[in-house]
Amino acid sequence: MSPRIQERFEEMKHKILIVDDEPANLRALERLFHDEYEVLTATSGLEALASLEHHDVALLISDQRMPEMTGIELVERTVALRPHMVRILLTGYTDVSSLIEAVNCGHVYKYITKPWNNEELAITISRALGHYGAVKSRHNLKMVNDRLHARLNEIAELATTDELIPEARLDPAVHERQPDLVSTN
Repeated sequence: MSPRIQERFEEMKHKILIVDDEPANLRALERLFHDEYEVLTATSGLEALASLEHHDVALLISDQRMPEMTGIELVERTVALRPHMVRILLTGYTDVSSLIEAVNCGHVYKYITKPWNNEELAITISRALGHYGAVKSRHNLKMVNDRLHARLNEIAELATTDELIPEARLDPAVHERQPDLVSTN
């Protein structure tokens, strides 16, 4: 692969942030995804939030049970910071009520139980990133549409103004020649 193509490929790699207080889980997930994605890791919710301040992350994979901040608390704090980022929770425990609440609020794309199946997780990640792409595209199209709508309103306002006071916009020389033009017709 040429260096230019390799550079473009690297630019297209999605960034994923994996958060887990267990180093073995971080290493396993990083090994699983480092070939396809740019993988960032954090061992705590606070470290993850600091990382999100500096990186445009497409996908967050967080353990639910961590000291100081749970995965759900982390997810809730990331919504304002990275609204389009897709969020997945890993859990070895069944704290079902909080997980259901997080999923129903739209903050969590999916939750996955530990131990995970690598193939199923890879498929879930691929689908989540497809979802991210669709959400990001929809957002970008909405922004373009809003700009075009604002411009159209400006043009309509100018057209309305021109219809109301057409002579005010004419050059003074045209006003001076107007009698001549009317008498020749």
